[in-house]
Amino acid sequence: MTGASRLIVGTSGWSYPGWRGGFYKGVPQRRWLAHCAEHFTGIEINATFYRFMKPSAFTGWRAQTPDAFAFALKGHRLVTHRSRLKDTGKTLENLKDSFAPLGDKLAAVLWQLPPNLEKDAGLLRAFARALKAWPEVPHVLEFRHPSWFERETAAILEAHGLANCISDAGRWPLWDAVTAGLVYVRLHGHERTYASEYGEAGLGPWAERIHGWLAAGAQVHVYFDNDAEGAAPYDAMRLMAMVETRPA
Repeated sequence: MTGASRLIVGTSGWSYPGWRGGFYKGVPQRRWLAHCAEHFTGIEINATFYRFMKPSAFTGWRAQTPDAFAFALKGHRLVTHRSRLKDTGKTLENLKDSFAPLGDKLAAVLWQLPPNLEKDAGLLRAFARALKAWPEVPHVLEFRHPSWFERETAAILEAHGLANCISDAGRWPLWDAVTAGLVYVRLHGHERTYASEYGEAGLGPWAERIHGWLAAGAQVHVYFDNDAEGAAPYDAMRLMAMVETRPA
């Protein structure tokens, strides 16, 4: 890898009891995060979408992981699903303060929009301006309604330095626009959302694209959310091996 490029690969969350007999076999639950940090370079946190967490939780996560390990946190649904991106200033301020104990291990904040929120360019611009109050970390938007998947949306993201989430799933279409120096990919399961394994054949095209993004100097995050049947950690490790071992 050259320039300022960096690849972060991991799973979307780690607290999955269903992984006990596979990826976590023989590993006590108190060491699950540390175990992930031994195999991946980052973790995406879904829990922050559902609840406001105490700063002590982030302090603990920071202490359990190596210096180079990265966290991507999903922004709270109060912003995206309840307020629907409107009047978010105070909530953004509170989230920024609560996430602060992660320090430089906080590598991105993901904002997942509701599937029934249709394109509103003015709303997106207003939210982008609100995010200017939190410049210390890159912000990523995951659009679920296909009305957003067009050039005007990409232009707004580019103008404000925001990344589009390239989201692969069986339940909604993929929009692969790259709008910032951060390329953020969520692999939810191509055929069966949250369940299907990608395997080497499914990951091959993604490995090719990742090499291209890295060669262009991008920061690349890839998180596997196909956790329901335990495929996520194995796909993450497989992708890391495919990217790292490909001949130059």
